[in-house]
Amino acid sequence: MQVAFCLYKYFPFGGLQRDFLRIALACQARGHAIRVYTLEWRGEVPAGFDVQLVPVRALTNQRRYARFSGWIRDDLARRPVDRVVGFNKMPELDVYFAADPCFEDKARTLRHPLYRLSARYRHFAAYERAVFTRDSGTEILMLSPLQKPLFQKYYGTPDERLHLLPPGIARDRRAPADAAEIRATFRSEFALTRDDLLLLQIGSGFKTKGLDRSLKALSALPKSLGSRCRLITIGDDDPKAFLAQARSLGLADRVQILRGRSDILRFLLGADLLVHPAYNENTGTVLLEAVVAGLPVLATAVCGYAHYVAEADAGIVLPEPFEQSRLDQSLVQMLSDEPARDRWRTNGLAYAEHADIYDNAEHAADVILRHRR
Repeated sequence: MQVAFCLYKYFPFGGLQRDFLRIALACQARGHAIRVYTLEWRGEVPAGFDVQLVPVRALTNQRRYARFSGWIRDDLARRPVDRVVGFNKMPELDVYFAADPCFEDKARTLRHPLYRLSARYRHFAAYERAVFTRDSGTEILMLSPLQKPLFQKYYGTPDERLHLLPPGIARDRRAPADAAEIRATFRSEFALTRDDLLLLQIGSGFKTKGLDRSLKALSALPKSLGSRCRLITIGDDDPKAFLAQARSLGLADRVQILRGRSDILRFLLGADLLVHPAYNENTGTVLLEAVVAGLPVLATAVCGYAHYVAEADAGIVLPEPFEQSRLDQSLVQMLSDEPARDRWRTNGLAYAEHADIYDNAEHAADVILRHRR
């Protein structure tokens, strides 16, 4: 069969993009041809992938996305395929991979009512409705159990169209046999002593991931503890506002912001704590990547995968509603208690041995290849 995958942007380090690539490769491994429609592709193209860069332009994202889906519709009329799989919400999909949270719920709970009069709202609400409404034929691959009741609240989506997947954690994120050597080499490279404490934050979209909250918590540490701490943030986003915040908080010499990169495991093994105080997060793959690498986690309960941290007893999950003071206190607690960090590390490594958190690509491929146009 020929399977078409649609996503607005591909780059090697995004969580959605990595899920797409694993699922597309799983379909290809079963003998099916892969066509990809995208506005932008960064990185290598896998052998056998037919990547179609969609040549549309517009002054606003919503207009460009509308032209993107229209261009695909016309191209598919000329060159039909057996399945159409979307990694962003758009009309006429056979299968949608629900990497993003419920837009309608965010619009109604986090925005001023006047927002719903905007062209941006009308576009994204219509595209979400096209996927989730009761009368749609789109099968939906769900990553977060927290989002299912929200979609059903607004759209009445039938249970049988919602397929909950296990997380898709790459097995190469697990701590290898030589983890101690990798950690020592990493810490030497970054001039970290035995007494230094490295906080790590990973994820594109620094505002959504709560980098401002992390910086405030780092600045609030007692001087004796804070002087030992550094924060490295990794992600594809504009760092200017957050570097300015770090300077205003007196943290300029203790904060580094790096672009997305492929050697994330080295950072997971070399750090002492993953901080992820997100404002909203459909899943939070990096939380589980830290757990299976043996890195304790401090995250907000709003993250779809935060419950795995609690289940593994591999860190602390902050309850909602968020309070900065609670993050500040928990950061002090975790950094001051080395035996607790050792316990969380051990628990995470043990959880990695038996948890069903690695095979979502195969489950997703099952649904995609089963569903017929």
